[in-house]
Amino acid sequence: RMTRSSDGEGQARRPARIARGGWLDVLRFAAGSLIILYHFREAAPLPLGQIHPVFDRGFLLTNFFIIDSGYVLARIYGERLASGGIDVGAYARQRLLRVFPAHLAVIAGLAALVAAAALAGVRPSNPQWFDWSQLPAQVLLVQAYGVPGGVGWNAPTWTLSALIGCYLLLPWICRALWSRPRATAAIAITLLLAADVASRVWLGDPVYRLPLRFGFLRALPLFLLGVAAAVVGARVYVRPSVAGALGLGAFGALALGQAVGPFGLASLLLMTPIIWAAGALPVVRSSRLIEHLGLMSFAMFLTNEVARIVWFGVFDAVGQSDWSIGMRWGVWAAGLAAAFMGAAAFRYGFDRPVQAWLNPPRPATPAPGVSADRPVA
Repeated sequence: RMTRSSDGEGQARRPARIARGGWLDVLRFAAGSLIILYHFREAAPLPLGQIHPVFDRGFLLTNFFIIDSGYVLARIYGERLASGGIDVGAYARQRLLRVFPAHLAVIAGLAALVAAAALAGVRPSNPQWFDWSQLPAQVLLVQAYGVPGGVGWNAPTWTLSALIGCYLLLPWICRALWSRPRATAAIAITLLLAADVASRVWLGDPVYRLPLRFGFLRALPLFLLGVAAAVVGARVYVRPSVAGALGLGAFGALALGQAVGPFGLASLLLMTPIIWAAGALPVVRSSRLIEHLGLMSFAMFLTNEVARIVWFGVFDAVGQSDWSIGMRWGVWAAGLAAAFMGAAAFRYGFDRPVQAWLNPPRPATPAPGVSADRPVA
């Protein structure tokens, strides 16, 4: 879009490039923190859902994670995938290697822990969640495609299972939609609404709350919503002040709505402009701290359920139910802190060095719309 500068000369305005250390990383870390809180809610001395039902709406956080994944990946790869400027095989390899090493390390550690406890004669508090017959589907990340198994263990990995299918479809999605930002937004919203109607009629649940065996069907419309936001964000210039106002307005509407009820579809449609606005704001001064917190969000998502299982498994074994309410709240708060510390240890002790080995950094021309300094990974 062309606008007039103050001296009357035409000046091209381009959308802001996304980069580390800005509002997108703030959102990712905040969502990861809330996911940890959601998984710890029932272990509190007073279940948090009894304080306010918003604490029981973890499905919204999962959906946010899926939409955000579509947005970020499309902003990074979309232009090159649409134009054929990146090899699809290399892209698929990079995506799979980003997910599987960390996932396999965490699930192997959990399985080893459960096996060692069994050999020592210690039974888990909820043995139904550690059925060995359920483990293979989760290890292979196929539980979101109707393959039997995958229940229990590190249960949130169904999201990664569903996202892998979305990742592999992204090249063809971008080729079909990248050049039509406004049409892409209309298509994504229409498909989400149609998928929700079909899901309620044929499967008995709204699309955004389908169980894990239908995880891919749940994730794809949400992922497309994120891709549509990325297409608009990469190709349509909006002044930062306007983008910020729209993002704050959407956030305020989301917060007010959640105070009253879940409003599933409306919440999804409000989350999307929040993510878009975060990407539309230029990162004028990148924060290294925020960058690292954003990078840690994947580890937080992957390890927090294991941290919860281990932490409260130990304290349940020593009989914390007989302790004072104050001590139990202290144990719970310390468990939250342990989940963050465990994620940081996993991120910097395993995930980061493994990714540096598998995908060594190399100089390259950044994709359009991605900062050349520290692009989102």
